[in-house]
Amino acid sequence: MSTLGSAATTHAPGTLEALRHHVRAAAERRPGVYELLDAAGGVLYVGKAKDLRSRLLSYFTAPWPHSKGARLIRGSAAIRWRYLPSEFAALLEELRLISRTRPPYNVRGNRARRRLAFIKLTAGPAPKLSVADHTRDRAARYYGPFPGRARALDAVRTLSDLLGLRDCAEAQPMVFADQRSLMGAPLAAGCLRHELGACLGPCAARCSLGAYRAASRRAEDFLEGRSARPLDLVLERMADAASRCAYERAASWRGKLEALEWLFGAVMRLRAAVDGLSFVYPVRDGSGGADDRLYLVRRGLVRAEAPWPRTPIERAAFAGELARCAQDAGAAPAARTASEMDQLLLVMSWFRRHPDEFGATTPYSRWMSPD
Repeated sequence: MSTLGSAATTHAPGTLEALRHHVRAAAERRPGVYELLDAAGGVLYVGKAKDLRSRLLSYFTAPWPHSKGARLIRGSAAIRWRYLPSEFAALLEELRLISRTRPPYNVRGNRARRRLAFIKLTAGPAPKLSVADHTRDRAARYYGPFPGRARALDAVRTLSDLLGLRDCAEAQPMVFADQRSLMGAPLAAGCLRHELGACLGPCAARCSLGAYRAASRRAEDFLEGRSARPLDLVLERMADAASRCAYERAASWRGKLEALEWLFGAVMRLRAAVDGLSFVYPVRDGSGGADDRLYLVRRGLVRAEAPWPRTPIERAAFAGELARCAQDAGAAPAARTASEMDQLLLVMSWFRRHPDEFGATTPYSRWMSPD
C-alpha cells in the first residue's frame, strides 16, 4: 500500500520551554501525526490530531503530575510531526507508526475496544483458543470483534473441550506421541482436563502431532464458517444423555449448544458485515483540492490510496488497482492477523463515528468505467 506524503516534517529539540516555543512558532492547524522522542531519538509516544497545533499545545497546559500528557511532555526531549491531508489519513498513519515503532507509552486499543472480545488462535505446533481484549500477539490470528466477552468465553471453553484443545500456558512444553522414543518414563499431564476427556494431552505425549493439528483445523473450520460439525457433536451427546435419562447432563449439553450456536451465528454475521466494507472512499483535504485522495477499501482494510486521478492515465492506473482487488472473490475472511484486525477496527470505528461519510463512498464500478 502506498504511503501518504507529508506537507512538512519538523523536529524540535530542547527543554520544555524550548519545545513549547517551537510548537507555537512552527505548528499549524492542520491534520497530522506526531511523535514524542527521548534524548536518544527513540519514539516514546505516537499520536494523531485533526488540529496538530492545538493538540501539541495541550500537552504543555495539562495538569502536572496527574495528567498522562503532562508526564509525557516532561519526559520528551523532542517532538517530530508531519502534516497529512485529512483526519482519516492521520488515523491510518498513526496506526502504521505504532505498528512500526512500538512506542512504550502507546496503549493499543481504546475504551470502546475494551468492551469488545476477540477469539485468539495462537501459532505453534499446538495452537490454543482464548478470549482477548487486545490484539498484541503478532504471530496469532484473531476472530471478531464480538460484543460479549462472557458469551465468547463460554463458546471458546465449549469448543476447546469438545475438540480437545489445550488451554495451558504458552510456556508449557509440548511432547507429542510421535516423540515417544525420545522419552524415558511416562509423562504426567499438566492438568486434569486430559483425565476429564476435555484435552488431547499434547503436553504428555497422549496424542500425535497430526491428531492435534486435525483438532485445531476443525476449530478453524468452525470459526471460519466452513463447517458446523461441532454443533452436530453436541446434538449427538445431548441426544445420548437424554436416551439414558441423564436429563441434567442433557440440559448441560443444551447450554453448550446455545453457546456454540451464538458463536457460529456471530461469525457469519460479522463476515457478511465486513464484506460490505468494500468501496472507494474519496476524501477532500479542504484546501482547494490540492491533496484530495482516494482510498480503496476492501473488506474493511485500506488496500491502496492515491491522489485524486486528474488525468486519463492516473484514472486508468487506479482502475487497474481496483481490478486487482476485485479479483479477490469469495466471502470475507473470518481470521485476521493482529495488524489487519487493528486496521479493520479503525475503519469500522471511523464510519461508526462519522455515518455521513458512508454517503461519500462509491462502488468500484464508478471508477472502473471508461468515462
